[in-house]
Amino acid sequence: MLEQRAPETKDMKVVQQGTLFDKETLEQLKEERRQWEETTVRKSQQRLPEQDNLITTSGVPINRVYTPQDNESLDYSRDIGLPGEYPYTRGVQPTMYRAKPWTMRMFAGFG
Repeated sequence: MLEQRAPETKDMKVVQQGTLFDKETLEQLKEERRQWEETTVRKSQQRLPEQDNLITTSGVPINRVYTPQDNESLDYSRDIGLPGEYPYTRGVQPTMYRAKPWTMRMFAGFG
């Protein structure tokens, strides 16, 4: 198990963001990810190597981590939408679990 510790304030990088997808923020995140891969991930993999080519039960590849760089062309209304509206990525009910209890099954069919 990896040791959990809060980073020292002096160690923390501050990413100044105008918007999540502005060019400067994406460049900062790209550099931060590169450093993360070279330090944190490399150290972790020396102790516990990760699986190659991890996929979901549906055969969809799973990346190690997802950042805004993975969806720079995201159109919120088209690709995500609001709960209870097409494309139903936020759930089939407008109030979902605020009004209706969780469905306790491994696959509930919402997606």
